[in-house]
Amino acid sequence: MSRPTHQLFDRYFTQQAMAEVFSDHGRVQGMLDFEAALARAEAAIGAIPPEVVQDIGAACDASLYDFDALAIAIGNAGNSAIPLVKALGRQIASRNEAAERYVHLGATSQDVMDSGLVLQLREAINLLEQDLGHLAEALAQQAQRHAGVAMAGRTWLQQATPVTLGAKIAGWLGAITRHRQRLKELRPRVLCLQFGGASGSLAALGEMAFPIAEALAKELKLNLPDQPWHTQRDRLVEFASLLGLIAGSLGKMGRDISLLMQTEAGEVFEPAAAGKGGSSTMPHKRNPVGAAVMIAAATRAPGLVATMFSAMPQEHERSLGLWHAEWETLPELCCLVSGSLQQALAVTPGLEVDAARMLRNLDLTQGLVLAEAVSIALAQRIGRDKAHHVIEQCCRRAVEQGKHLREVLGAEPEITAQLSASALDSLLDPTHYLGQSRRWVKRAVADHQAFNLR
Repeated sequence: MSRPTHQLFDRYFTQQAMAEVFSDHGRVQGMLDFEAALARAEAAIGAIPPEVVQDIGAACDASLYDFDALAIAIGNAGNSAIPLVKALGRQIASRNEAAERYVHLGATSQDVMDSGLVLQLREAINLLEQDLGHLAEALAQQAQRHAGVAMAGRTWLQQATPVTLGAKIAGWLGAITRHRQRLKELRPRVLCLQFGGASGSLAALGEMAFPIAEALAKELKLNLPDQPWHTQRDRLVEFASLLGLIAGSLGKMGRDISLLMQTEAGEVFEPAAAGKGGSSTMPHKRNPVGAAVMIAAATRAPGLVATMFSAMPQEHERSLGLWHAEWETLPELCCLVSGSLQQALAVTPGLEVDAARMLRNLDLTQGLVLAEAVSIALAQRIGRDKAHHVIEQCCRRAVEQGKHLREVLGAEPEITAQLSASALDSLLDPTHYLGQSRRWVKRAVADHQAFNLR
């Protein structure tokens, strides 16, 4: 029976390279890499004859195994290592019967599966670091490019005071830089060998146990933890939590872009491409298909992270069911985040910006978004409470009479006695009320560049 290697939505929601890391081949090869390294480590310490290592290593090739048969056997065995080790033994025996007795010596199924998973996670982390770095650089360039482009800030989905597109993008960049820092910090904690034998004591290997563990960690280029972590899952849950954070930040970015793409806003757009974002019935549609993946991943990730947390209170020295709940959960999280990152990378460099539309949108309220600026300037002359009351009344009249705030302010003696016409014109110019927006861009870009130098 041939099993499908791709599903309809895989390319949309998952990076192909990440899907390969967590494919059946990737899972099996990770476990086989553990078995081959164990043989080399045990031979180096003198626990097994060195002449059997070559035959064991030659059999540790995932392409030699029938994944369909393994899948069926897992249903009876309860995990993937038991049938795989049996199949590995048969492969080795076909080459060298004497070598078969030395395979998997002193290890338990969870050692094979967890260490194999860690080897997969190392590849996953490498992919994430690479993509996060590329995304950060693209965001830094866009933040600098649009550092002075004024647009409406929005709070509670209503226009607030002006901001800049660059400052908004700098916010996205800052989150990505922090996630890159977190990923670098947790890498040594996650990339740890799992090797404890039946109950975590490695008793089957006697006095050679710890030297073998040290040699095995060296072979696999993994850190040797203070003790086996069969039912201490904080390392994996920490990584899952970070994946959830990354998904959430990308979802925030996707949400902002999709809102700015709305017809009524029309300020920022995903880059256009043939066949992208169309509708099956409406020829005019331009849908934010990249943002949709980022939002979808951010929606799905919390449930998966919650599963990892729920699986933490594992029983004694080996868990029943809780460990099993992790098997597909963490790979799915990695794949989801990878797909979200791919969409962010496709969208960011080619963002289409309509700066003129942003200025027109800033004037939709006919000057009301700059009321704060006028109120603050007036407060310095007549006091805060009085100024706030006067401007509030002017705003109300402007709305009721359908007039621009500048016209109403210019007709209010209490204001014109304090503020000249040129002062009012300046106060109601959105490009004069951008505060520290440029500074925020510089700081976010500087943090990004500083991280690249570490």
